Amino acid sequence: MVIKARENSIGAWAFLVGVVLAIIIGLSTTLLPIPSLSQYNAQIYSILIILGLIVGYFNIRASESQTFLWAGAILVIVSRFGMDSVTGSLLGIGIGPTVSSVFAALLALFVPATIVVALKTVFSIAKV
Repeated sequence: MVIKARENSIGAWAFLVGVVLAIIIGLSTTLLPIPSLSQYNAQIYSILIILGLIVGYFNIRASESQTFLWAGAILVIVSRFGMDSVTGSLLGIGIGPTVSSVFAALLALFVPATIVVALKTVFSIAKV
């Protein structure tokens, strides 16, 4: 019988739901336009931001913070630069805007998570 730890299940579920939602949102904005999703675009991005805050607060322990900050910073930087470069380079085959939308949705999830973990790390360093 497998024993599962439940100490970070809230953050883990928020992370999983956020990544799946970000990919669905990114794909649905251009590749498979769903009218109801585009109508609630601001609310959906707000959900991604809230999930990012939950991931950053509940899912990352102090021992994992340095690894998460490196990975999060790299992901945020590459996603942001990728939004611009992918749109231009993949425009000929028609998936540039779709990939750019996925990157934007992932940014909405990972920027708040990275900021929360960075703030938690700074406050833990400042403790005397």
